[in-house]
Amino acid sequence: MRTRSLGAGAPAVTAVGFGAMPLSISGRPDEAQGVKVIHSALDAGMTLIDTADVYCLDDDDIGHNERLVAKALAAWSGDRDSILVATKAGLTRPGGRWESDGRPARIKAACERSLKALAVDTIDLYQFHAPDPAVPFADSVGAFAELQQEGKVRWVGLSNVSADEIETARGIVEVASVQNRFNPFFHESPHDGALKYCTDNGIGYLAYSPVGGGRLNKKLPGHPVLEPIAEAYSASPHAVVL
Repeated sequence: MRTRSLGAGAPAVTAVGFGAMPLSISGRPDEAQGVKVIHSALDAGMTLIDTADVYCLDDDDIGHNERLVAKALAAWSGDRDSILVATKAGLTRPGGRWESDGRPARIKAACERSLKALAVDTIDLYQFHAPDPAVPFADSVGAFAELQQEGKVRWVGLSNVSADEIETARGIVEVASVQNRFNPFFHESPHDGALKYCTDNGIGYLAYSPVGGGRLNKKLPGHPVLEPIAEAYSASPHAVVL
């Protein structure tokens, strides 16, 4: 499988990574099936797993996805050291809702929980899940920088950010990656320059929901642009997108 480089000295990872969120939110499979799905991704050669503390049902379930990933890795027969696990902080799930909380103290507390959930001493890639309008962006990013200085985080990433926010963050900490939504139905990053900024500055760009997510991906078959390309290469529209 092809690989892509992240920034800030982080290792290259497979161009297609495994997003583990569906294994822990509403409609999730049982644990055994979740572990099996993760093993299938790893056995296929993927070396990047993306998770988050809030990939769960609600605040009482925080860390479910991280614990599932840790369990799957512990039971996997392959080389654990070859897998980069990326997780996130900056959101909460009160009552099952998705809400921002970018307070530095909250981010640091979330890091401690994630270290325990993932059963590691250091998080490979720790991403700021999304800017919090109620907290200065620089303050939130500063918490990630401090966690890195303390050795609890190897590399720092951002998510759901603009080019201006990436620039601000780089004045505080070296940014290894940016994870924004990017698919045939949603093109925010090119509009605000985030993708170009990452390309120009050697920052890894991780596209989430690349085929549109659980609902929109069903619209790919028959897409007027993708379908002819898929037919020409004997591939699925989903493969063309990736």
